[in-house]
Amino acid sequence: METPSNLVTVAADSPQVLYLNRADPLFRFVSARVGPLAYRVIARPFSNMVETIVGQMLSVKAADCIIRRLYALCGGSLTPETLNGLDVPALRGIGLSGAKAGYILALAGRVAEEPDFFGLLSHFPDEEVLRRLTAQRGIGTWSAKMFLIFDLDRADVLPYEDGAFLQAYRWLYGTDDTKPAAVRARCAPWSPYSSLAARYMYQALDMGLTRDTETGEQLEIYRASLESERAQK
Repeated sequence: METPSNLVTVAADSPQVLYLNRADPLFRFVSARVGPLAYRVIARPFSNMVETIVGQMLSVKAADCIIRRLYALCGGSLTPETLNGLDVPALRGIGLSGAKAGYILALAGRVAEEPDFFGLLSHFPDEEVLRRLTAQRGIGTWSAKMFLIFDLDRADVLPYEDGAFLQAYRWLYGTDDTKPAAVRARCAPWSPYSSLAARYMYQALDMGLTRDTETGEQLEIYRASLESERAQK
């Protein structure tokens, strides 16, 4: 049975947002336009990780389609038990690659043998969670970071491997340099609230701010004003 979700709400006067606004003046542009941010932390780590594996290197639309088929194939309940009753051909039949089908079945087998595999992760620091998850076939750094942010609600994770995050990053900072070292340096002021800053970036993307012409023009003016202020100091 799923654990009830926990609702988390942050607003302009929340300590984390105040910190981010002071640490990174450009972040203020995002937080002001996104406004209050609310999200739920839902404790269903196994099914979330399976969905993450499905979504690797796929568009959101394609991933959602396959995930719906997967739930239907499992009778509406995505558990190690329902998946262990399937095989690779069955999973390929709903649009999964052979590799992803193998990864998902391997994870189901692992959790069936070690029911506390995911539960124990909440007791470890971020780096150890990353190490343990990426040791499992089919779970890379991107998937592990998504787990840290969205399942464990860890505070200081910077998802510079994620395409959606980088899309918002390019928009906010007006740069095409998305090399890991460059992103880490630019976003260093976000620590220790990098995960929350990333959530704001995702929300800006979901709200269409990154595609809105008027908002883009306002952002250019705002960036120019910040550069002018720095030049005068």
